[in-house]
Amino acid sequence: MKYRALGSTDIQVSEISFGTWAIGGSWGSVSDEESLRGLHAAMDQGVRFFDTADVYGDGHAEELLARATKGREQETRIATKFCRAGDIHDPANYSEQTVRLYVEGSLKRLNRETIDLYQIHCPPTEVLKDGRVFEVLDKLQQEGKIRYYGASVETVEEGLICLNYPNVRALQVIFNIFRQKPLEELLPKASAQGVGVLVRLPLASGLLTGKFSEQTTFEPDDHRSFNRNGEQFNVGETFAGLPFEKGVELSRRLAWIAEGRGTMARAALRWILDQPEISCVIPGFKNVKQVEDNLAAAVVPSFTEEELQRLREFYNNEVSMHIRGPY
Repeated sequence: MKYRALGSTDIQVSEISFGTWAIGGSWGSVSDEESLRGLHAAMDQGVRFFDTADVYGDGHAEELLARATKGREQETRIATKFCRAGDIHDPANYSEQTVRLYVEGSLKRLNRETIDLYQIHCPPTEVLKDGRVFEVLDKLQQEGKIRYYGASVETVEEGLICLNYPNVRALQVIFNIFRQKPLEELLPKASAQGVGVLVRLPLASGLLTGKFSEQTTFEPDDHRSFNRNGEQFNVGETFAGLPFEKGVELSRRLAWIAEGRGTMARAALRWILDQPEISCVIPGFKNVKQVEDNLAAAVVPSFTEEELQRLREFYNNEVSMHIRGPY
């Protein structure tokens, strides 16, 4: 496993780390025992960083992380997120009193005294522009409740707003071969300011595995079913904002990226890791096999400049016009 600095912080993250949305809920059925085996398999292979949130399974993902990292707390770093357990449009949701309740709840579930990275969880743009929530986070940082803080954002605009606040040390963004817009401005500016970048949804909710057909169905409690068109939250969180059938068609035309790299999924993760501004990629998983498949991306060949240019042109000419919602 290779490690990278999380921006200008003193946190070293495994370049392939893992997100825990899938094992918390909203991705169909999952077994706690298999989730724990997956977490242990990841740590045994050098993964030292995990991302979670207080709403993943109503805190269940945080509790699973506490169980999996017991006795290994010193070697593992955890990022969690807050705000979506309440009304994200209510200013009171970002008050000191409310945020303290959120952080104390996460600390209890994680069984930790300090959260390594605390992130605002995709709030409305107006909350980021207002900025008062960052003052609350400054206070929690001074008290030692959190080591660093950042924001998980939906759009490039929101990421750029966050860069105006000097103590924002990390951004979590949607970024993949089907979602390349951050390359233009956000990633270079974040890098210049020493802000770490965590990449979520690197496989576009599974489209970039190449395993789906237009007839593929998902369980009712899977967001790929109930949020396919943005019914419950930002449409970009599901299939990178692409209509499912169009995404399947486009993924077929990307099958060539797997040549010499084993699978499309490994190639798609490699493409992200080849971008120098990225601190780590955080794919999800539901079992040991998925953990191992994702980790294999670390050793597959990088993309040539010609291949990178081919993918840029594919995105600009064939993909970007089909993405729905602000991004």
